[in-house]
Amino acid sequence: MTGTANYVEFEPTRMGLYEASIRVKHECPYRRISERYPDLTIREWPLSDCQVLEITTETTPTDELLDEINEIGTVLYESADDNGYHVVTQSCLCSLEDSVIDRFEEHNCLYQSPTIYRQGWEHYTVVAFDSEDVRELLDSLRSDREIELLSKTSISETQIPHSMLAPANQLFEDITDRQLAALQLALESGYYEQPRKTSLRDLAERTAVARSTYEEHLRKAENKLLTNAGQFLRLVTATSTTNPLGVESGRRTEQTAD
Repeated sequence: MTGTANYVEFEPTRMGLYEASIRVKHECPYRRISERYPDLTIREWPLSDCQVLEITTETTPTDELLDEINEIGTVLYESADDNGYHVVTQSCLCSLEDSVIDRFEEHNCLYQSPTIYRQGWEHYTVVAFDSEDVRELLDSLRSDREIELLSKTSISETQIPHSMLAPANQLFEDITDRQLAALQLALESGYYEQPRKTSLRDLAERTAVARSTYEEHLRKAENKLLTNAGQFLRLVTATSTTNPLGVESGRRTEQTAD
């Protein structure tokens, strides 16, 4: 039996990085409120099952506006002074089904929170790795709602958008409570420090499960966390101009034996 080496050629590819800002009009309660109160600004951070809203206005809110805000959801914080009115609420009012954010994901665009509602428009910012993805996203949105492209900027390869934050609920998606507990115990006990301050055996002895069970929970948590963070890792590496490991991007060698 002889062995032969098969070489598969891969052309190196260069990914662009684009930041696009758009504004959208469609039927959403938050947008309609901002349309009725032009000096009002609503910032929305979507979570897995609700939204957190920061509502500000430079003028004293009317009783009608206060009533509408109270109907939005649970008030978490509220203040009023010479600088205006500021309130933070938690709400499940807007359904995320077939939302604009879903469209972003379908077209490989990374959503940057918060969504800003102002004067009857919803303002969104996305990051894409291909200009064509932005164009296709805009075409998709134009099919059923009014939109405007405010800006599309080519981001330099050494610049990562400062507003790009990984939502915590997205990073920990599909990780079970036991897996999270195993991960937290390892982190707080110094397992990930160099040199390590503890071992898997010691960690498992502090729990009510066998070592093999604890290790399984920990490894699954690590794998899911890295998988969920993959798109943000891709963002960081796409903007890097260095190659610290000397990875060969132009050619990959595969060796098989006959």
